[in-house]
Amino acid sequence: MSSPCDPQHAPAGDVGAALMIIDSRLKAVYDGRTETAPEQQQLIDQFTASLDPEEARAVLDGTCTLIFMFMRWLRMAYEDHDKDVIASVVPNLVAALRMMPKSVPPEAIPTMAGLLVAAGTGLSPSLWRRQYGDWTKDEMNPLEATVFLLAEHINRLTDDRDFATRMIADALSSADQDGHG
Repeated sequence: MSSPCDPQHAPAGDVGAALMIIDSRLKAVYDGRTETAPEQQQLIDQFTASLDPEEARAVLDGTCTLIFMFMRWLRMAYEDHDKDVIASVVPNLVAALRMMPKSVPPEAIPTMAGLLVAAGTGLSPSLWRRQYGDWTKDEMNPLEATVFLLAEHINRLTDDRDFATRMIADALSSADQDGHG
């Protein structure tokens, strides 16, 4: 029996926009800045302000797709070493989120953990979240922090600061070629 949270039923969303936002955050951290460069932040702010509700939902779905893809990659990587991705990744990410009280309110952490567990068990994080109602404004920073931390975890595992974003960009490029070629 198929789950209502099966990824095949989930919209992919605007993965490219979600990836652009996370990539800019990663670059800021790797460049030693705690904040995104002002001009880059202004572009992100202008972009997100220009989104209508449907486009904003597409970016949210794209962010959830990133979480799913990152957790899928991590699941395969950890299974290659006979480790469980949920036991190996979720506690560390939850601990990291708890250390960000200005960006991540404590009440958002269970939802972020749920997204990780959903993705780690092969469910769509987007569809899993939707069953509990609409996204809230207070969940936006925690969602961004969660996908950022996943990407950074992958980059540390691979010892390559661009691995996570390159992996997704390559997958998008491959999908474009398959769809148009």
